[in-house]
Amino acid sequence: MICFPNAKINLGLQIVSRREDGYHNIETVFYPIGLREALEIVPAHPEVTPATTGLASDTRDIGSDEKPSQPTPYRFFQTGDVIQGNEADNLVIKALKLISANKTLSPIDIHLLKKIPSGAGLGGGSSDAAFMLRMLNDYFRLRYSDTALMHLAARLGADCPFFIHNRPAFASGIGDILEPITLDLSSWFLLLVKPDIVVNTKEAYAMITPRQPELSLKEIVTKPVTEWRGVMKNDFEPPVFEKYPQICRIKQQLYDLGAVYASMSGSGSSLFGFFHSEPDLKGMFKDHFVWSNKEL
Repeated sequence: MICFPNAKINLGLQIVSRREDGYHNIETVFYPIGLREALEIVPAHPEVTPATTGLASDTRDIGSDEKPSQPTPYRFFQTGDVIQGNEADNLVIKALKLISANKTLSPIDIHLLKKIPSGAGLGGGSSDAAFMLRMLNDYFRLRYSDTALMHLAARLGADCPFFIHNRPAFASGIGDILEPITLDLSSWFLLLVKPDIVVNTKEAYAMITPRQPELSLKEIVTKPVTEWRGVMKNDFEPPVFEKYPQICRIKQQLYDLGAVYASMSGSGSSLFGFFHSEPDLKGMFKDHFVWSNKEL
């Protein structure tokens, strides 16, 4: 079984208050985009055993209160823009661990073709996790409801529940309280640019003083896109732009190219712009990751 986890952009983002648990309450608008990767699970080779593979049974790091079932042997393969690090820290594997906490699953091979840049504010890892939960639910016929899947996804990360329904939404709380909205931006030319910079989200939050917004993003997003500039804001931009002037320059370049609205997504480092038609890049952004919803 194969699925295609997609990225998201934050059309705006406001840091409303700091919580007692150390997290922040935010308001944001999530919008899914067509930048995708591929995630596949297949029955494991007969030789796959607990002795030759990873085991998806330890859920101590993801808050499961369930008694673990029998370990689920798996093999995990990554291609494309592979994320280095401990395999057990990958959200795809954490999603498998979470399901395996109280469900007995047969051995599987997992293949992730990574295309969404990491450290970009695009939710690639969160999308992988949510799509993995959905795919395991379908593949093993576990009969979890969407509500149950969203609760499971919330254990993996604040952005993860959004990708269960994967449709435009106003988000509050830590980003996990979702209200679907009606929004179709498919007629616009969307250009996404990510420089070779990774923004540390924790550091970005530390540089912000939370404030109550004068106007909620829920109201702003109902206005025409042509009226968003100067009104729809991302509170991460001032501190991130100060530390990384290159990111600020890219936003200005998007406006210089004719964008009617441009913004950084999440805590960065990717930026996006909405255009009436395809802009002439004139060789710009050659050293950056560039993606568009229409052929360039």
